[in-house]
Amino acid sequence: MYEGPIPVITQEPGSTPPAPPVSLAALLARPDLGLRLLAGPEDVPLHWVHTSEMADPYPYLLGGELLMTAGVQLTDPAHYVERVVEAGAAALAFGVTPVYDTVPPELVAACERHGLPLVEVPPRTPFTAVARALWRLMAEARLHELRRVTEAQQSLAAAAARPAPVPAVLGALASRLGGRAVLFAADGTESAAAGREVPAEAARALRDLAGVLGPRPGGPASASGDGGGLRLAAYALGGGDGLTLGVATERRGPGDHTIAGVAVVLLSLLAAPHRGADATVRDGALVRLLLGAPPAEVAGALGPGPWTVVHARGGDGTPFAAASLAAALGTPLVEAGVGAVGGADGQGGGGTVRLLLPSSAPVTAQQGWTLGVSSPVEASELGAGEAQAERALRRAEASRTALVRHRANGFAALVDHDEAAAYARALLAPLTEPLAETLRVWLSLHGSWDRTAVATGLHRNTVRQRITRCAALLDRDLDDPDVRMELWFALRAP
Repeated sequence: MYEGPIPVITQEPGSTPPAPPVSLAALLARPDLGLRLLAGPEDVPLHWVHTSEMADPYPYLLGGELLMTAGVQLTDPAHYVERVVEAGAAALAFGVTPVYDTVPPELVAACERHGLPLVEVPPRTPFTAVARALWRLMAEARLHELRRVTEAQQSLAAAAARPAPVPAVLGALASRLGGRAVLFAADGTESAAAGREVPAEAARALRDLAGVLGPRPGGPASASGDGGGLRLAAYALGGGDGLTLGVATERRGPGDHTIAGVAVVLLSLLAAPHRGADATVRDGALVRLLLGAPPAEVAGALGPGPWTVVHARGGDGTPFAAASLAAALGTPLVEAGVGAVGGADGQGGGGTVRLLLPSSAPVTAQQGWTLGVSSPVEASELGAGEAQAERALRRAEASRTALVRHRANGFAALVDHDEAAAYARALLAPLTEPLAETLRVWLSLHGSWDRTAVATGLHRNTVRQRITRCAALLDRDLDDPDVRMELWFALRAP
């Protein structure tokens, strides 16, 4: 029976918050602000800033904020502080002048009694300067956390390619999190472990926490708690074999859950007891393929197939979005293209993520993603599957559909590809790429001005102007269904 700390059960790994909190001490250390701590500790975390001159700001606070006020309606400092503390504010910043020349002593005393940090804001420092400084510190912390998660992902991926991948992944995880990582079997025994030793109490609590998950279909995917003075977390591995990953650390960073989630995906594939030598060879060949090896070079190791190629766009713009998608689809074989991780193209995750799955693996719609799925293809035909997935993704984006599968049949398949492509180039030659793309989306949405505007990000009037321009350049009546059909096939020609 589990007698350790009460675990917090979660169904899915969370993602890094918009920005990690910043310590009040970091804000006080800014000499340009001239802030002075009058009461309370300086090591409290600040999550955001809020300015209010309400007599009772309680209804407008979320908790964890630095509340700034000039005391315009401060009539009862003791009651005011009680309400601020009750609302969960992290600290109070009081601006002297124009209402008060100094911070009221009653306010300082009340903050001392409640342990609420009180900061004096000098007259030369506007509240907006304090808020801007905090946001900058949070942005720096966010960037540091994203880099840490990205580097951890790379380290775990490199470990998974080593001759003894399971111990290597556990070692990389323990090193990145600064603690201990343990792989538990279904009966609770340690299958493998890495990292520094932990007290017996913590080791026992970690084993019990892992047992809370168990091999129950549809059960929780992770749990967290405390034991032996350490922060504990457990994650159920995929595959239905009852394997569990346990992690014990002194502290828990915002990105630790995500880093552990990447390790869970890798260990689920590496540590499954039914995994044979042929699977190891096959997965190695697939990784080589995603790294650029010609399909013919790895076709023999891949096996007869068939395989499914998936192209995806979306995610939350974080560097672990592609890994999370791969985990949801049950494959480690993912390539995050330019712009797909952290918005490298400046569009906040606008790049294409490419994944490769056995055709027997189901591909379902994923929240926040748009997917294009190829037909099942043999290993030697993965190039064709790549093209199919790309076209399916374009159709999905144009129609604002979460998932579109390649349609292998139809009249278009009866036309010689080279001949069709040559005719399409001649027909569409008068159009620039932006005009052709707008026309393609407009046709795919049955001539809807509003839906085309949404799909392309253009103004409705701009869409109309572009379509009118297309009709003039092509000298075609775009209201004629035969013309629309011909142009549609031309725009889809390879």
